[in-house]
Amino acid sequence: MFRNASKKSNHNNTRLYDVLGVSNNASPDDLKKAYKKAAMKNHPDKGGDPEKFKEVGQAYEVLSNPEKRALYDEYGEDGLKNGMGYDDDFMNDADPFDLFNSFFNGNGFNKRSGKKRSGDIVKPLRVSLENLYLGTSKKISISRNVICSNCNGKGSKSGNSIICSGCQGRGMKVMTKLLGPNVVQQSQSVCKDCKGSGETVSEDDRCSTCKGEKVVQEKKIKEVIVDIGMQNGQKITFSGESDEAPDTEPGDVVFVIEQKEHPKFKRNGVDLFYDHTLILAEALCGFQFVLTHLDGRRLLIKSNPGEVIKHDSYKVISEEGMPMYGKPFMKGNLYIHFNVEFPNSMSSEQVKALETILPPKPLLSQQVSDMTIEECEETTLHDVNIEEEMRQKQSFQSEAYEEDNGRFGGQGVQCAQQ
Repeated sequence: MFRNASKKSNHNNTRLYDVLGVSNNASPDDLKKAYKKAAMKNHPDKGGDPEKFKEVGQAYEVLSNPEKRALYDEYGEDGLKNGMGYDDDFMNDADPFDLFNSFFNGNGFNKRSGKKRSGDIVKPLRVSLENLYLGTSKKISISRNVICSNCNGKGSKSGNSIICSGCQGRGMKVMTKLLGPNVVQQSQSVCKDCKGSGETVSEDDRCSTCKGEKVVQEKKIKEVIVDIGMQNGQKITFSGESDEAPDTEPGDVVFVIEQKEHPKFKRNGVDLFYDHTLILAEALCGFQFVLTHLDGRRLLIKSNPGEVIKHDSYKVISEEGMPMYGKPFMKGNLYIHFNVEFPNSMSSEQVKALETILPPKPLLSQQVSDMTIEECEETTLHDVNIEEEMRQKQSFQSEAYEEDNGRFGGQGVQCAQQ
């Protein structure tokens, strides 16, 4: 029977099992379950990888056939080619969609399937900036409906059902409401008696497990992997893990990343921003401080000798920002924003001491031109919160405009009525 297969091949004979995620002693039922899960996850109509989908189909096609599986277990893929008379392309001949459709009784996804799809379960996933920098995993409990295993989704002990009397089997109810003479409004809603299935189960025939609901609730722990460099709003999807229902393809479980606010760092894409306040002496005479990064590293930040740091200025440390998603060894930049804190007041001795050190002030004649101090009017400076000042002025102007507009508008309405 076997041609040129008298010697064992040194080729790997576990790869196909690894593709399906099962052990080499998996039962036929185990193979079916593994194929169903992997095929739905990787189906191109659901955004999966076409090559991975094809590989999954090839693995199941071999391992579900007892003769091929025995040959593969003994001699690997070389044994399949030699023993079954295949050429080198034997793994690429089968159409993975044909296998998928035959496995699901001709029902694929989207245009290949007439089945409706259940809604997705969408959950927020709050993640700290440190965990987005380093990557992490979280175990999340998910509740979902699954087909009742006691009645196989029939809802009854006998497996029989009756046409719903509430909607006559349509699954929908049409409500008619009289709004006025010859004015009728119609609305459509899902039948509450059968929950849109068009079928019900008699009281004495209801399944003891699901009570005729056809599904039961299941709690499942999902391990959600947050990759290095993921961003706020990014989605992590578990395909086909949403609610199950008879004659319905399950939707997806989707986790949406919500980045927690960080007390020190702000993120903009792959760049990080860090605020630091200097006192005037540090801005003029030099500074150094320790910055603890998101991964716990301590960076020494210091000015150059003789350098003066201006208020509201920035410095950059290249490649100390966030890692890039998918390219964790490439990083953005770290920008440090400096605020200079000036003293509220100084003594006369401090002023005199500074005047001997700082560059000389401009001559008085340069400030006042040809005018003399006697000809100038004295002024007084006051502290002001400019943002609050502008807000109050804008509010006052808005109120004045509305008052004038209302007064003139009122007169216009009065004139139009006369």
